[in-house]
Amino acid sequence: MTDTQAHVETPHGFWRTIREAIRGTHHDYTSGPIGRAIILLAVPMVLEMVMESVFAVVDIFWVAHVSPDAVATVGLTESMLTVAYTAAMGLSIGVTAMVARRIGEKNPEGAAEAAVQGIALGVIVAAIVGVAGVLLAPTLLGLMGASDSVIATGQTYTRVMLGGNVVILLLFLVNAIFRGAGDAAIAMRVLWLANWINIILGPLLIFGIGPFPRLGVTGAAIATTIGRATGVLYQLYRLWRRDGRVVIHRYQVALKPAVMKTLLRLSGTGTFQVFVGMASWIGLTRINASFGTDALAGYQIAIRVIIFALLPSWGLANAAATMVGQALGAGKPERGEEAVWRAAFYNVVFLGVA
Repeated sequence: MTDTQAHVETPHGFWRTIREAIRGTHHDYTSGPIGRAIILLAVPMVLEMVMESVFAVVDIFWVAHVSPDAVATVGLTESMLTVAYTAAMGLSIGVTAMVARRIGEKNPEGAAEAAVQGIALGVIVAAIVGVAGVLLAPTLLGLMGASDSVIATGQTYTRVMLGGNVVILLLFLVNAIFRGAGDAAIAMRVLWLANWINIILGPLLIFGIGPFPRLGVTGAAIATTIGRATGVLYQLYRLWRRDGRVVIHRYQVALKPAVMKTLLRLSGTGTFQVFVGMASWIGLTRINASFGTDALAGYQIAIRVIIFALLPSWGLANAAATMVGQALGAGKPERGEEAVWRAAFYNVVFLGVA
């Protein structure tokens, strides 16, 4: 066993690697032990996914104290937001792949160029979804099977969430940039910041604590949007700083159709894969809505609990994607293949234990 392998394989070395992963340090993921690289990437990625899921859980927790109609509103709106989630997750696949490859090629300028075009695509999609959501919120809730009372209670919540979906897309896309570059700890901190703001503001705006107005379920939407917007501002701040792996310069902020086309091509199959999963979620939500508000509210709470069991798998998948992209950029395809098999093994072990 080499000293480097022992650094991870001994209990002391393993926990030291975990601490290093959470703290976040710069590493060259195109060389060195693959197992350690996967841990350094996967741990903050799993925690990032946990924080993203916490958004909906926090909203559900607080609005459950308001009424079943409020819980149903959150669930139905989340289902409609799958359009934004599908676009965000699909585009993130292409962005992570292109940024990781450019970093592996030691071409940070190319990585920054891909980052800018990915952000531009996200803003375009968000504008379309946002306008449709603001104008058609009551109609969309009705199509999803909402009762008249749910529509009356939740249409403002739906307008705020769909109208502000740009922060959802940018959170996903900019974090995909950080993941592709190997800065997974930054992506994790972004979601921590956004969630703490949501956790603090949520009850204040929902229940009207202190000087804050009592907004009910609409307060949950405002708190969530403000939290995510704060996370996006921090993301953009990190991209403009000069100490990151990917740094965006002012002269790079311009539309480049050729790069956009490449990103769309890379994202196409991944977007379809995400769409299939999201479509099943929408379908099940619509079916549960036919059994009444209480059944729909219970389903929404249960599905969010179940999702937490899948988060480590998503984190390992994202870590493998970063490793593969950087390995291909460095001309080491065999390293990328080994990273995939190693991540798959870790995933099987985790799911078997869980």
